[in-house]
Amino acid sequence: MTRSSEHDPIAVLTAARKVADFASNQGLAEARLSKRMACNHMGAVLADTALQAGLRYSTVVRPRVKSILNQHPQADTIAALIGIINAGETGAFLQWSHHQKIARFERIVAFLDDEGVQNVEDLKQQYKTHGFGVAFQKVNGVGPKTVDYLACLIGIESIAVDRHIRTFAKRVGVDADDYSFLKHVFCYAADLLSVSRREFDGWVWQVESLKGARQLSFAI
Repeated sequence: MTRSSEHDPIAVLTAARKVADFASNQGLAEARLSKRMACNHMGAVLADTALQAGLRYSTVVRPRVKSILNQHPQADTIAALIGIINAGETGAFLQWSHHQKIARFERIVAFLDDEGVQNVEDLKQQYKTHGFGVAFQKVNGVGPKTVDYLACLIGIESIAVDRHIRTFAKRVGVDADDYSFLKHVFCYAADLLSVSRREFDGWVWQVESLKGARQLSFAI
């Protein structure tokens, strides 16, 4: 798709209809979409956000997030997370040793501290302000997917365009690489289907994850 047509409303709506129709044919209407709960624990949502890229969520990320919720209930503010960072305990908190994701987590915490964010409610309010998403992406290691992924975690309706969204789009025949275009397409598709954008995002993730798992089992 050319640059000139990426945000053409007709192109977006046409692609959204393709996605919506394909989702319906894949059984979305019969699939009782599970209510996607929002998390109000700052340490858990930021750990999830910092760790998730490139890792298997069910076996690597989710257990660590659950551990944080169970073992660090007090780490639900930026001030508490700064205390953990200053004590040199970030790796232990995340149960992770590689410096890249540890550093990303610490940079996100520092950015939110500079923005005056303390808890998840503060963060929700920041998402409503003009320019927050752009400023957030200036943090090394943060891109548009990270911004939308974190939004979904805290209950803001959005679509995080990941490899599963891109794979689903290609299966539908929507051959586009532009992040913003695909985000709009899937947001509008959810609207056409009268479902929550966050829950549609989760449904696509489940469909593509299961498909990938089946393909892997056949390969083995």
